[in-house]
Amino acid sequence: MNIAALPDSLARLGFDNRFTRELPADPVSGSDRRQIRDAMYSRVEPTPGSAPRLVAWWPEVAELVGLDPAACDSEAFAEIFTGNRLLPGMDPHATCYGGHQFGNWAGQLGDGRAINLGEVVRSDGQHWMLQLKGAGPTPYSRMADGYAVLRSSIREFLCSEAMHHLGVPTTRALSLTLTGDEVVRDMLYDGHPAPEPGAVVCRVAPSFTRFGHFEMLTARRETALLERFVDFTIRTDFPHLAEAGDTAERCAAWFAEVCERTARMIVEWMRVGFVHGVMNTDNMSVLGLTIDYGPYGWLDDYDPDWTPNTTDAAGRRYRFGYQPRIAQWNLLQLANALYPLVGEAPPLEAGLKRYEQLYLDGWRDARLAKLGLGELRPETDLALLDDLEDVLTATETDMTLFFRHLADVTPEDPDPLARLAEAYYEPADLDGAAGRTVRGWLARYQARVAEEGLPAGERRSRMNAVNPKFVLRNYLAQLAIDAAEQGDFGMIHGLQDVLRTPYDEHPGHEDWAGRRPDWARTRVGCSMLSCSS
Repeated sequence: MNIAALPDSLARLGFDNRFTRELPADPVSGSDRRQIRDAMYSRVEPTPGSAPRLVAWWPEVAELVGLDPAACDSEAFAEIFTGNRLLPGMDPHATCYGGHQFGNWAGQLGDGRAINLGEVVRSDGQHWMLQLKGAGPTPYSRMADGYAVLRSSIREFLCSEAMHHLGVPTTRALSLTLTGDEVVRDMLYDGHPAPEPGAVVCRVAPSFTRFGHFEMLTARRETALLERFVDFTIRTDFPHLAEAGDTAERCAAWFAEVCERTARMIVEWMRVGFVHGVMNTDNMSVLGLTIDYGPYGWLDDYDPDWTPNTTDAAGRRYRFGYQPRIAQWNLLQLANALYPLVGEAPPLEAGLKRYEQLYLDGWRDARLAKLGLGELRPETDLALLDDLEDVLTATETDMTLFFRHLADVTPEDPDPLARLAEAYYEPADLDGAAGRTVRGWLARYQARVAEEGLPAGERRSRMNAVNPKFVLRNYLAQLAIDAAEQGDFGMIHGLQDVLRTPYDEHPGHEDWAGRRPDWARTRVGCSMLSCSS
């Protein structure tokens, strides 16, 4: 490629590629499916699309990696981030990992439809891995084709940044492009495959290292490589732990920090009503970042037993209310993988206990903040928090709207329930036992707010800073998908504008903050989704 033909900021991107430089490679290149041994990755190039076309990009992420608007609007940008061209210094590869899927060991998995282009290094020393999702097959694609369709790519492109702007730790998204090709998918696994537009998302993170990378090495008894990879991970992503004693001590300290980061991430999921849908160990980042936006969902009516994943409909392993427990179970699998290096259980058990305590404390504090309350007053607040679950499940209650409108309740309100009217899908239910449950709790809440003594405006501002007005409800994403599949990308761009400031009011977009419409209750893409691309 003639680098002089590139926009300036694209031409200036520098790559360091520590992962491929320092870790062992599969000696075979290319996308032929295979099992690998004693290696962390395989080199494989993206498959070019027939007609790359840029749909959208996120300016915040472009700035993060060093790209300006002129570069992102260029034809070269669309070609590079669809997989048609490589920049000098890129070293495309797919990594090998295993994992527990729905509680069962699945063996070798790996980047089946993700290809890492390389690590951009900024002047401040920060590294950002650029990864294409949907750019073709890799050695780890198994029986799949390595491609992605527009609908799932829109969902990942929008949700990655929606989560970031909500304050949830997450991988990021730079761009969404069309390949110009069609991809056949059986969306519901019901024997009705159909062609859909192919698309690619460029994902960005300091690294995409997963619990499953370490599980795979231990399962294959590649202990020397396990130690090497743990040391590499600590040096590159946790450098403050690089001198933390010998291998066993360093590994235990690192595991404890992974536990802490995971606890913080799960607290934030629960705070905003996010359900990941497929919390397999290969979908867990050691950086404590939300990764792999597949069949995720947002709670509309508050239901702790809801899962967005059709594959999980029977067992509901990954339901909303079970996510904290699954995260701890996944950490246990990581601890088992690290045991050969630590050599004893107590240091790893300490990390798991640390996770549990940090989650419990964090979830308590997050709910207090959502209620606009300051320092915990055990004599009133613990019961208030415990009974909140009964209030939210007394009848179909929109979680996001409940907390957003709770900020408008004052101690003097004669009918505080009227302030929450928009949060209820079946208002008539409030005439009976459900209404008595909610009103009783609200009376106690009003008394507690009076004790807090904050001016109404200050309390409202505090609550509105942690209770979003806008989340990427499944039906909104589906409307954007419907329009995009007809060639109209306007709603994608409109959602970008709103989701980057989800705690603001955004006059003119009130309809996007409303309850889920009745038509979306059971529609595919608005209620549940499959693991299909």
